[in-house]
Amino acid sequence: MRSAVQLFVADGSLPDWDASEEDIDRRGNQLKAISGPVTAEEAKALVACFGPDDCYGVAWSLLHLIETGPNPVLTTKPDPEANEWHHTLWTRAVNGGLVPGDT
Repeated sequence: MRSAVQLFVADGSLPDWDASEEDIDRRGNQLKAISGPVTAEEAKALVACFGPDDCYGVAWSLLHLIETGPNPVLTTKPDPEANEWHHTLWTRAVNGGLVPGDT
């Protein structure tokens, strides 16, 4: 796994809207340092980094980066209580014909 991905993953989940501007900018800059495409290993590690909201758009950038890797990163439908971003990734994989919708 590349060092930029390791650094991003080591910092954990994205902060929520209540985080400081500096923290959100730092995480956004960490994400920008990761070039796509990502490997399957990197995509699986990055999936764990979604936070509780869209983090002022940073979560969308994370989702798009994950999708540069071998798809689908999620091969089974997320549990109902799973993070909304996991559900979004799953729905996009279903809509893209990468996985059957009833799995």
